[in-house]
Amino acid sequence: MSIQRVLIADDDSLSREFLSEACRTFGLQIEAVASGEAALERLRRGGIDLVLTDLRMPGISGVELVRTMSKELPEVPVVLITAHGTVETAVQALQLGAADFVVKPCSPQTLELVIKRLDRTRRLERENEYLRTEAGLGDPLAVIAESKPMQELLRTAERLASSKGTVLITGESGTGKERVAHFLHHRSPRKSGPFIRVNCAALPEQLLESELFGHERGAFTGAHKRREGRFELADGGTILLDEIGEISPAVQAKLLRVLEEEEFERVGGTSTLEVDVRVIATTNRELPEEVAAGRFREDLYYRLHVLPLHIAPLRERMEDVLPLAKHFVGVHAKAAGIAVPSFSPEAEKRLLEWHWPGNVRELENAIHRAVVLVEGATIEPDHLNFQLMPRPNARPKFTLVTEKGQYLGAISANSPLANRTLDDLEREAILCTLEATRGNKTEAARRLQVTARTLSNKMKLWRQLGLVA
Repeated sequence: MSIQRVLIADDDSLSREFLSEACRTFGLQIEAVASGEAALERLRRGGIDLVLTDLRMPGISGVELVRTMSKELPEVPVVLITAHGTVETAVQALQLGAADFVVKPCSPQTLELVIKRLDRTRRLERENEYLRTEAGLGDPLAVIAESKPMQELLRTAERLASSKGTVLITGESGTGKERVAHFLHHRSPRKSGPFIRVNCAALPEQLLESELFGHERGAFTGAHKRREGRFELADGGTILLDEIGEISPAVQAKLLRVLEEEEFERVGGTSTLEVDVRVIATTNRELPEEVAAGRFREDLYYRLHVLPLHIAPLRERMEDVLPLAKHFVGVHAKAAGIAVPSFSPEAEKRLLEWHWPGNVRELENAIHRAVVLVEGATIEPDHLNFQLMPRPNARPKFTLVTEKGQYLGAISANSPLANRTLDDLEREAILCTLEATRGNKTEAARRLQVTARTLSNKMKLWRQLGLVA
């Protein structure tokens, strides 16, 4: 239940005790006060999910409490407790913003039904708010898997889906980690619950902490009202922590507690909130190396690495290129309101010649551009614009092709590579690859097809010779 802490306001001690006991049997945390003034004072400190208030109290009445809260704390629902003779007044309070009212004397069962109904409404409102602000991904189950690596990955994902264990999805940028996370969620028992995504690389530390865990009113400059975090929004469902390797040590510590104890406090809050959330994390970093470098907590890594999945880059599963391209043509043609074009044999050949450094994301962008440019029913090579691809009329004397047959470009006498020593070229290739992998020696060695030890020895020698800063 997303409603966890209830404030009861009633000047009648017997009524306060009855309401408190009833709510405790529902598993709720209770705070009780004897006046509207005390209720407002407590509410302004934050951490309250629901208010049960008597309609008639000395000083600030239930109606006045509703009126004030609708202006200051509209996100906190208020239920009025009223006697038979004041139903008309209660209806007026509903018009002012009260969530519901209960007529005295009420049974615990009636009270429980009202609270559960409000909880369901609150959950739907939170999910709708999220859906309005997040772009959809189309069919969450549309994972193209013609290649053996992807077929094996999906078979493993099917087995992992039924578990509540944390899943860590690794792979280069653009390989489709978020799509696989959607697949896991929609194959899990939590598929009817929310799926909430957080891009951990997009926000600075304080904003990311607030995004994940929420904040209370006045927690920091600009926090004009209480805000629920993504973990609260994901209660009963799945949260995707995209690019988990980018989070700061402070946020890592708080995240570790959520994974271990399934509880946290909002920023600026003192109330402990419990959540039931399945965590899926993604990263394009080598987290063991981040741990060794002291940038990532070892205990958090082991908490995340319960059920690992690795997505191969697109260049290692070329069987997926044409099926993916045809899928993206259908998606973007439908969005543009045009008939779905086909690929000419030459266009298909060009798609299979490219090595796709940007992976599936680069492929989708290329297909989107082709759909915009095509005027007839067929996509031709001219509609596909890849960096370093050969021009149709080019007649180079030599061309550069990788061992896997991937075309890298034509050789020219005007190339900046001309008249360079092999040692210089090797050093530049290694340094450029390290830059591309953000200093990840393991990934750089894999791309260069050498051992990480060889790479380290070369870097050490070049530093000694003053060839590398």
